[in-house]
Amino acid sequence: MNDGWDTAPPNDFGPISGPSLSYAFNLAKVPDQGEDSDPIVRDGPDLGLIGVFDGMGGAGGTVYETPDGPRTGAYLASRVARDVVERRMLDLLEPDWNLNGEAAAEDIRRSVKKALEERLTELKAPPSRLRSKLLRALPTTMAVIALQRKRRADSTWSGHVFWAGDSRAYAFTPSGAHQLSTDDLRDPGDAMANLHHDSVVSNAMSADTEFRVGYRRVELKAPFLLVCATDGCFGYVPTPMHFEHLVLKALAGARSTQAWSEAVQAEISAVTGDDAAMAVMGVGADLAEFQTLLAPRLATLEEDFIGPLDQLRRAVQEAERTLQAARQHEQNQTAALWGRYQPDYERHLRPPVTDGEPRDDADADVDGPEAEDVRTPVDGHADGVEERPDEAEQPEADAPTTESSLDRPAEVV
Repeated sequence: MNDGWDTAPPNDFGPISGPSLSYAFNLAKVPDQGEDSDPIVRDGPDLGLIGVFDGMGGAGGTVYETPDGPRTGAYLASRVARDVVERRMLDLLEPDWNLNGEAAAEDIRRSVKKALEERLTELKAPPSRLRSKLLRALPTTMAVIALQRKRRADSTWSGHVFWAGDSRAYAFTPSGAHQLSTDDLRDPGDAMANLHHDSVVSNAMSADTEFRVGYRRVELKAPFLLVCATDGCFGYVPTPMHFEHLVLKALAGARSTQAWSEAVQAEISAVTGDDAAMAVMGVGADLAEFQTLLAPRLATLEEDFIGPLDQLRRAVQEAERTLQAARQHEQNQTAALWGRYQPDYERHLRPPVTDGEPRDDADADVDGPEAEDVRTPVDGHADGVEERPDEAEQPEADAPTTESSLDRPAEVV
């Protein structure tokens, strides 16, 4: 029975009736421990489905014992949600029936919530004693695009976009990249602000909290590219423009869909600090046709956005190098000038020089009473004070005496 879905992957070339090419990848920072699930990629002559799920490691860092070994709640959540959403969407998305997106969003929310609760029960985890608004049981984000052709042999498609959290859905057309999902953040901003302001996710799927599934419907005219990506793909590039450029630049030099995927993975791996999962689907053109179709956009992107931005970044880097060199020069000159100033400045802080010890240059330059503010030794006593003889040894009253240096007023210097 034909349910509208093809089981074989699409070919890069040949007659274009529906989705024409696709690829997906899941890059784990730690092998076998990645908290993003493998993406969803399904297609048929008049249908398409892609999606990504990002287990939230910070909120879902609790470790559970499983038959496969210890796994974090984030790792488990993304995989549970992925399987449920794929199964429900394959049931709901039919070629001859217009999807009720709002009802589908509620169906997904209810189905995922139930599955996460059941999985948490199976894990038999003791209740956490920690109380924090940031902690979640089995939390994950989601971004999904479901495609339906409006009429057979027509180039107009309905894109049903579902999301929870900060994973993103995009459409790439000759006019540029267009974000289709909304970032669910506690302090939301635009896409640029969200790159540089690390706000807390305000809405995500989980077993122990209520959540919502966002929904938006868009009309798309083939040919176009669809992309779903976790934040490890787009969150570590300088701007949203750089993410579009990364995808199109890799496309321009690819000889096959697999080569395109590998090029994108290499670029993301070079900059990301997180797990990264991405699903791509092209509709209405083959690989070579997409390269031709999007070449003008790539040229405009490089000339009007990436070139100026990269030039500004290079200018900042050069200014930072100049500033660093100036700071180092300042430190060196300050040390040299202090070396000249220090000996005279610290002359009274140094221990006195004893006979036979060499004098430093600073002491050698000073003569006379200004060298040391001490009194001249008397009778060989180094402390400069004459010893008083005991009374028994004092001379008789009528004995002549000589004037002592202590009987004269001290010379003031």
